[in-house]
Amino acid sequence: MYLSLLIAFVWALIVSLFTVPSVIRVSHSKKLYDEPNHRTIHEMLTPRLGGLAIFAGFMSAVTIFGKFGDGVQQLLAGCIVMFFIGVKDDIISVSAFKKFFVQIIATFIVMFMGDVRITSLQGFLGIGELELGISYLFTFLVIVGITNAINLIDGLDGLAGSIILLIALCFGTFFYFYSIEYAFVAFCLAGGILGFLRYNMYRASIFMGDTGSLVSGFVIAVLAIKFVELRAVPAAPATAVAILFIPVFDTLRVFAMRIGNGRSPFSPDKKSPAPPLSAAGPAPDHGSYSHDHDQPGGNCRYHLVCRHGQYRPAAGADWGCGGH
Repeated sequence: MYLSLLIAFVWALIVSLFTVPSVIRVSHSKKLYDEPNHRTIHEMLTPRLGGLAIFAGFMSAVTIFGKFGDGVQQLLAGCIVMFFIGVKDDIISVSAFKKFFVQIIATFIVMFMGDVRITSLQGFLGIGELELGISYLFTFLVIVGITNAINLIDGLDGLAGSIILLIALCFGTFFYFYSIEYAFVAFCLAGGILGFLRYNMYRASIFMGDTGSLVSGFVIAVLAIKFVELRAVPAAPATAVAILFIPVFDTLRVFAMRIGNGRSPFSPDKKSPAPPLSAAGPAPDHGSYSHDHDQPGGNCRYHLVCRHGQYRPAAGADWGCGGH
């Protein structure tokens, strides 16, 4: 099974890696750019359809090599819904209301058709089994919240992709031991993201756009929910929160800032989780971010280094996950 996972990961990586150049060429020929403005921090016309390559690598790998069941088909259906609204938004722009409505549809597909939901917090914060109505409501908030959190961190070159990659690898490692269906999902997403990151580092020649961030965020959200439901992992809810610390914490911070300024939490500006690092001037030349946790179910460490405005996993850093 390990070999099958590796093949799926490499397939997603290769498809994504070789799709990005074609997307860049088409974007330039059709002038499909993310143009610099008062809300952005990049200064050049840059294609923003990198999500096409991520989706192609991820979807082809899962459908060819993945194991279906336990809501995986419904997850892929939801990804397709997210993909189309993301592409439309990257090309002609879509209102926040329409994007939110599509997120509701995708969430309902996995919740009601795939029975993907949080049924218990296993004592986390003193909460055990959830009533049916509360279970559906909480699951909805988790999926929509994480999806938008991933969307918000797509700011600096390589930052969102690196964080998504590390989160997917952490979840994938756990699922390898407890749920092989979602191990394939996680590693296929990691492969698609890694292929894209080759072109997203400083100075990025392409952005993932809403296509990539919405699909990736949706997948990460479902992975988190399925992980929380793993009764074999002690303190699974706490471990999931720790793994998702970066996007969740930064999203809450941004929402609080916007609400405090009397604005909608979904209104765009330079105060998204990534831009504050460089909104006052050029991208930082040096810096790093580390996050590690140690839970009964396993341990995980992130270490991102920023050099010349580019975020990437630190060379030789311990960013793996594993059980004790």
